[in-house]
Amino acid sequence: MTETRDPLSPIAEMSGIRDAAERARSVLGEAHRHNANRREWAKSATEASVRAARASSALDGGKTELDGTGDVQDPTLAGSLRVSQALDGESLENMVKVWKRAPLQVLAKLHMLAAADLVENTDALGRPRQTPDVGERLELLAHIVTGGTKAPAPVIAAVVHGELLALRPFGTADGVVARAASRLVAVASGLDPHNLGVPESSWLQRASAYRSAAKGFATGTEQGVGNWVILCCGALEAGGREAINIADAAAAAKK
Repeated sequence: MTETRDPLSPIAEMSGIRDAAERARSVLGEAHRHNANRREWAKSATEASVRAARASSALDGGKTELDGTGDVQDPTLAGSLRVSQALDGESLENMVKVWKRAPLQVLAKLHMLAAADLVENTDALGRPRQTPDVGERLELLAHIVTGGTKAPAPVIAAVVHGELLALRPFGTADGVVARAASRLVAVASGLDPHNLGVPESSWLQRASAYRSAAKGFATGTEQGVGNWVILCCGALEAGGREAINIADAAAAAKK
């Protein structure tokens, strides 16, 4: 990905991408308009965040369920759950405010939450690897997130997600951080303002395709980048449909 006046314009204009992005936006909009989410969307958002945490943990090789005592022994799941809690309720509101002006600060915070039980040297928490390449690419991501592109929100979310997976800026829990950053783009941009979608479920169900597409994105080729963005848009669409299912279940439970 090279820096231009609008770094994501060439990606947004690739064949099929705007249509895929619009489908994701349409389904997520439907989820937000669901009767169950008009007043009680917070319940749906909490359920979505738990599902997302479990799926994100599994994608990084962690467990998806608590142990028999109800405790979280798996460090990857524990970190993923901490991240999900930070992206729910009032914590999410505060996180989004900072994300819009200082996204790198938020990435550091997400890593501290995700990797707290995964690193021996706690001084490494929240500290990206000190190389010119990492620094430059993170700065470009910050530029994109803070208004440096007019690309559709699903495209921005996909690129931020893919770049963080490819760059592995922290060396631990980068997948959990990348998927959380994708969620923040969706919330902050208004694509999924209440954080109702669960794209992580789709990525987990298609884990092999997810990892293959991420590797393709990392090559920087037009096909690799395009395939990744299409896959991510499809996951956002599927995540929106899961949000509708969550709302349907909530409405049925009240009858």
